[in-house]
Order: sequence, then structure tokens, then C-alpha cells
Amino acid sequence: MFLKEIKKTEIDGGFYGMVRVQLRLTLLKRGSGSSAHVNGFFEFQETSLMLSMRKQAVLFGLFIFSFSLQTHHSELQAEDWPQFRGPNCSGVSTAKNPLPVEFDDQKNVIWSAKLGDGIGCPVVAAGRVFTSGMVGKDKVGLYAFDAETGKKLWERVWKTGDLLEIHKTNSFAATTPAADDERVYFYFSTLGMLAVDAETGADVWEQKLPVPYFVFKWGAGMSPTLYKDLVLFCQDDDLAPAFYAFNKKTGKIVWKDDRSDQAVNYSHPVICETDKGDEIVVAGTGKLIGYDPQTGKRLWSARTLLRNIKTTPVSRDGIIYVALQSGGIANQWLASIDRWETGNSDGKVTKEEIQAFVGKTKVPEAFYKKTFDRGDLNKDGALEGKELDIAFLPPGNEAGAKFGEEPAQQFVLAVKGGGRGDVTKTHLLWKHPTKHTDHIVSPLVTEDRMFLVKGGGISTCFEVEKGKKIWGPKRIQNESEYFASPIYGDGKIYVAGENGKIVVLEDGPEQKILAKNDMGDSILGTPAIADGRIFIRTRGKLICVGEK
Repeated sequence: MFLKEIKKTEIDGGFYGMVRVQLRLTLLKRGSGSSAHVNGFFEFQETSLMLSMRKQAVLFGLFIFSFSLQTHHSELQAEDWPQFRGPNCSGVSTAKNPLPVEFDDQKNVIWSAKLGDGIGCPVVAAGRVFTSGMVGKDKVGLYAFDAETGKKLWERVWKTGDLLEIHKTNSFAATTPAADDERVYFYFSTLGMLAVDAETGADVWEQKLPVPYFVFKWGAGMSPTLYKDLVLFCQDDDLAPAFYAFNKKTGKIVWKDDRSDQAVNYSHPVICETDKGDEIVVAGTGKLIGYDPQTGKRLWSARTLLRNIKTTPVSRDGIIYVALQSGGIANQWLASIDRWETGNSDGKVTKEEIQAFVGKTKVPEAFYKKTFDRGDLNKDGALEGKELDIAFLPPGNEAGAKFGEEPAQQFVLAVKGGGRGDVTKTHLLWKHPTKHTDHIVSPLVTEDRMFLVKGGGISTCFEVEKGKKIWGPKRIQNESEYFASPIYGDGKIYVAGENGKIVVLEDGPEQKILAKNDMGDSILGTPAIADGRIFIRTRGKLICVGEK
């Protein structure tokens, strides 16, 4: 069911001897069994004895209406999928609506809409679906659809200006909007953070931000997330990494954390509820960091991570669960720059090789000052050996494998929130090396299990209490690269591959494959779940599937 509007309390009565207090929420069709259906009526036959009760009835009705609104607000939050990976970036829908097992680009499709290239995820709020897409090569669009019918409600198109080259797998429309019932919040690298009216698409506010720079051409991929009256946005790039909190209504920067101790990361903030209050937790270079939501002050850090992280942790019951994979920085630079077709494979990295790799766009001098010049200890114009670690890892935060060490490292781990200062020794609950994590796909935590999938279609399941493996590695019968993260709803896990196939598994202590569904187009964005439907963003379409 999708909430469209709340009608004011209707009060009829008087001359015709009838008082009716009608409390009504106007709703679109929802699957049976929904607890959110509210339609209360209080009727009073007006007699001489009842006249004195009219005022009391009206007041009672207004009280119930107010209570219904409060009840609906919490249910709306539970039903919505308002940001990247849904509620608290968890990938979990707690709604009880049945979800389809078998579907494809024709079967069980409720509606679909053609869009320009994009790999951002769809989000759902207050009966509307929002997603983005490129319009040609120099414009980006933000779109709103009616979640039930697929009717396009509005679209906004902006000129992007000049765009830096990105990896062919990526898209310039790679970010996911965030939304509530009033506004949609959207980030684009050259535009900054934008807020538009959710109903009309009209401008509300904009906040210019530094255009991010990525020497390896990974491109912008971070998205806004929501917490109470804040819009949160963390951008760890190669020039000016920072974590921002904006006021939802005005766009004013409430606080900003300078993350110059971080290298490039793509990990979204999550909320950790602790006995000491809520904390915002962000993973990064070497550290998991807990922030005060009101001030942006760093409350604690756990030195448990690697050189960089592209997965987003899961926070549940005061514990943060992380799965990550990262190579050593020295090996990454040698492999990408020195041993690439533009390098000379001499075991050294020079500015000329970096520029040749980047191409026509001039590498900013600010990047060299921050990295290369710091690492070139003997000032010979080349980085080799340990100089690579010093150059491309922030001082005092040389996380992950060093030069000469085995570069590939993978871990699953759990950290308890609520600490203060360095909590590495006090709040790390468990940490295990593994070969089964992915460097992009985030973990999924359901019941007492953590589910992982990695490139090639390999799944593994761990129990969350101590990190012990339950099963895996096992194939999920879809050999593909994976960029979308798994999601959960109605007792099922949905895993979308880049090849456009979505595997449906039963959530349980053993792997059980229920279906493999071909959507006919590449999928890199994580699907959304809301009100018994799954919203899937392929590179060229937005598709809504559900049981018919």
C-alpha cells in the first residue's frame, strides 16, 4: 500500500440529526494483512441526550486522529526504503508483505520505465519512487514515479558541466538519492548537494561542494543518507576527504569533519544505537570511527580496517558488522601505474607515469603535494619500495599491507559501539581472516547470520555472535561480477548480478536457491523493497515487480 495523502478529519452533523466523526487516511491499494490500514468511524445518532456529547465526540475523534498520524508515521518509516540499501543502509525490509520469487523483465512486472544510463539505486518514500539517470552526455536527470502505477510524477534535468573520465564500469549517474515525505536529496559530483520538493520537484536548496578527484578514475559514488533532521554525506576522495551533516530543511552545514587522515573510500554512514545514545559510524582507511550526531565530534575509533573500504557496515543492536577486502597500496600503484600499458615496469612510479595513466586531464598539483612529494624521500622524482606506502597512505594511518607483504587481505569483524577513544582492544568483539569477502558488495545481516556474496557468485554465511562460519563457500548458480549488495524481505534474500540475473535464496542456516530471474539488462545498483514490491534499476530501466 502506498500512502498518497492524509485527509483532514471530516465532521458532519447538525440539522439532519446525525453527527459523524470520520477519520480517514486515503490509501491506495495495499496487499491484505497490512497493519497500517486505518479507517475509523464514530457515528452518533443525535438526540436531545446526545447533543451535549457532540463536542466530546469531536475532541475524542481528533485525539484518535492524532494518534493515528503518529502510528502511521512509524509505519511509514518501516515501509519506506528511503536511501542507499534502505533503512539504516541495512538492506533489510521488515515489512510482512509477500514478495515474488519468480519474475523477469516480463513476468510479474507491475510497471517499468525507460531511463538513461545509471547505476544508482532506487529509493521509495511516501508512495513515490526516485532514481537518477544520465540525459545524453552532459545532463543528469532526477525522476519521480508513482510507486503503485509507475506514472511519472516529475523530472528534473541539470547540465553537468565538464566531467572527468571515469572507469567504464561506472556511470556518471552513480549516486543514490535519499528521500522523505517532504524532500528528495541528491548529490552529483559537479553540482554538489541538492534538495527538491518530493511532490513537485521544485528547488528547495543547494549546497556547493568541492568536486571530488579520483586518480584511478573510480568516480563519485557516495550518496546522502538521513538521520533525524540531518542529511549525512561522506566523500573520501584523493584531494579533500570530508564528512558533512546538512540541515534537512535549509541545507546549512551543521558540522563538517576533516577526513584528511583517510584515503579513497566508498562506505556510507550507519546509525549505531547504544546505551549512551545514537552514534554515526563510518568506515574508512584503517579505522572504524564513531561520531557524535549533534556535533560531528569523533567519539571513538577502532583500528581494525585496511587501506580502503568500499563496503558499508551493518549496524544492529549496538554492534557494527563489517566485511571488507583490500589490497596493499604499494601493490595497487605498481600494478595500476608502473605495470600498466602506460608504465615501464621498472618497479617505480613517477609523475610522468601517473599523468600518462590519467590521460589528457592534468593531474592537480594539490594531489602531488599531498602524496607524491611527501613520499619521495630521496627527491629523485620516483617512488619505490616503502616510499609508496608513505606517499599514498595518510601519516599515522598506514593501514593494510605494506610494500613487500602479501597485498590481498580480507576480514569479517564485529565492533561494539558506545566506546570512547581508541577502542581497538576493548570493543572489537571478533575479527577473522577469510577468502570470501568482496571489495564492493556489502554484507547482509538477518536473524543471527551474516550473508556474503562475492564476484563469481560465491556465497558464504557466518553467525554473528562470534563470526563462526555456518556454510560456504557455495555457488549461487550465477557466475557474474557483483556490484549490487544483497537485500532481504519476506524471508528471502535477493542477489542481483551485473549480468542482469537476480538469484532468490531462502533465508536460513543452509543455502537454498529458490529461483534465478533474468531482467534482460545489466544491474549494478542495489534494488529497493517497499510494500510488497521490488524496484530494480537496470542500466536502462526502472522495473517494479510484485505478485499479481
